[in-house]
Amino acid sequence: MEGEINNFIMVWITVLASLAYCHTVDKIFPKGYTRCLAILPVICLFFYLPLNLTSIHLGGTTSFFIAWLASFKLILFAFCKGPLYSNPPIPLSRFIPLACLPIRFSAGTEGFSSQETKKKSQKSPTNYVTKIILLVILIRVYDYKNYIHHYIILFCYCLHIYFMLEMILAMVATLARVLTRVELEPQFDEPYLATSLQDFWGRRWNLMVSNILRPTVYDPVLSISKRVMARKWAVLPAVLATFLVSGLMHELVFYNIGRLKPTGEVMCFFLLHGVSLAMEIGIKKVLKGRFTLPWIVSGPLTLAYVMTTSFWLFFPPFLRGNADLKGCTESIAFIESVKNHRLVSPNNVTCPFL
Repeated sequence: MEGEINNFIMVWITVLASLAYCHTVDKIFPKGYTRCLAILPVICLFFYLPLNLTSIHLGGTTSFFIAWLASFKLILFAFCKGPLYSNPPIPLSRFIPLACLPIRFSAGTEGFSSQETKKKSQKSPTNYVTKIILLVILIRVYDYKNYIHHYIILFCYCLHIYFMLEMILAMVATLARVLTRVELEPQFDEPYLATSLQDFWGRRWNLMVSNILRPTVYDPVLSISKRVMARKWAVLPAVLATFLVSGLMHELVFYNIGRLKPTGEVMCFFLLHGVSLAMEIGIKKVLKGRFTLPWIVSGPLTLAYVMTTSFWLFFPPFLRGNADLKGCTESIAFIESVKNHRLVSPNNVTCPFL
């Protein structure tokens, strides 16, 4: 455990130094190929750094924050685009958290007033308290895992992942809000209220990922597609390309968590949803609003489809690496370390819930 923490500290020191370097590059090379060549080694380094961590909490979150979000933001930055690029340059104190954390500063040019943004980005305390209570109940449910149907447990995992992601991203956003004194846009928008796949993936689920995939993958592919096919259908290849890249990055994150050889199941999950979403968009364009399912029907159908395909393709590789057991033992080891004022290795604790 001590070695993992030391590695974690060294990884993040390297990340901070690399981002400070990129901030300097922006001043030396305002544009051009030289700028891209200067930033490219940092992007490659960000894909490599999470491999130095093996824990699910430290390694998994670092892989998501650095190998995915930060590296994609730096790709845009290399081409003078994206949230990191500004003229004049943004200060280093904002450049670093904006690069390495799943946050996005709201700007008046994006159509949000300060009051509107604050209302949108800050959910009520009751909302978070309710989700924390539900998360605690879910953890207690695992006590009876051997007596509950497998699919019910997988459904609990769906809720668990959503609650945990929202809590983690909300805490990160709150920390960034305190340090930078800037209102932030929400990371989730109640995905269980989605009425279609387009609504779920584009407007409600993990908006930080959507916001970084849109300029790095969707928009460039859409621009190319418009040159070779009718504008009406150009969006379809862009959607497929976006889900392809998302699948690749999820495979990378899963590898960093379990260190198992990728099986392609996670990639298939996102490709399936990319194809499904493209079909949904195509059908909507053909029907032109002449027929729509009521939300009371489309909502449950959407969530059922997401969860069923998750049971089939998303969770098997996740659980094959004992991610649930690793996550549980690491959490207990952390609690024991705080209680005993000394580091406790996850190998020395057992999880009573699994």
